Amino acid sequence: MSRRPEDPRRGDRRCCEEIETIIVPRTADIGGLEVHRALPTARRRMVGPFIFFDQIGPAEFITGHGLDVRPHPHIGLATVTYLYEGEIFHRDSLGSSQAIRPGDVNWMTAGRGIVHSERTAPGIRLASSKLFGIQTWVALPKEQEETAPAFTHIDKADLPVLSDGGTNVRVIIGELFGERAATPTYSDTFYADVSLEPGAQLPIDAGYEERAIYTLSGEIEISGEMFGPGQLLVFKSGDNVRVNAMTPARFQLLGGEPMDGRRYIWWNFVSSSKERIEQAKAEWAAGKFDIVPGDEEDLIPLPE
Repeated sequence: MSRRPEDPRRGDRRCCEEIETIIVPRTADIGGLEVHRALPTARRRMVGPFIFFDQIGPAEFITGHGLDVRPHPHIGLATVTYLYEGEIFHRDSLGSSQAIRPGDVNWMTAGRGIVHSERTAPGIRLASSKLFGIQTWVALPKEQEETAPAFTHIDKADLPVLSDGGTNVRVIIGELFGERAATPTYSDTFYADVSLEPGAQLPIDAGYEERAIYTLSGEIEISGEMFGPGQLLVFKSGDNVRVNAMTPARFQLLGGEPMDGRRYIWWNFVSSSKERIEQAKAEWAAGKFDIVPGDEEDLIPLPE
């Protein structure tokens, strides 16, 4: 999706000793849809390679309406889209056309440059529809920032799932608890969809330096403190953490090793070089990016 360069940034308080930062998302409007943006913030720019984190919805569209994120460019990152409800139709300048449905994962490598759009398909608009999901951006290592753009879609049935009593973990990216997703990665990272029944627990060991969870529903407890939905909890490095479900709860678990240097982000561009971002801005303004077949017009202009 597309972001606005003028979005405000804010961080939040500290709490129990395992948690370094709590981030309460700010809201933004994207393509006629309200999103809740947890990354980046002034206090926390990244978690592992994750440099951008949007909660999409929950939203309900009336008949004839839907999501309309017009064609826009990216460089230096990979977008990861994962839905809980509804459908998004993805098109990109490689010629990819793909419906994204709940439990699937869409990984789009921007590399040296790609353009895509995200819309509600015409058939879905014939009735009212709902939409709820998460889109993250993963920054690419320096040696991969100018790699060729690519697109990967993995069906829900092809993602590994670990179930133990009341604990259910679907691995979206990377490796967790001995299971590895087929989603491509360029750095040491992990990303999972976790559901806990009341009384169930999830241990999060200190194997990765940077770790966080994003709470989606229910109530969880960590070291005697309770947390509800809509918070990004960033853990301290080196601490083992145990998440306990007080009610049926769902959250995302994400993180990885720190990136190989600072990353700059402006609008939809991510790079280790400010000059490269200026180049991308000029190229988009001059119409030098590739077009999206089937969605060639009504591009999002470069923000002023």
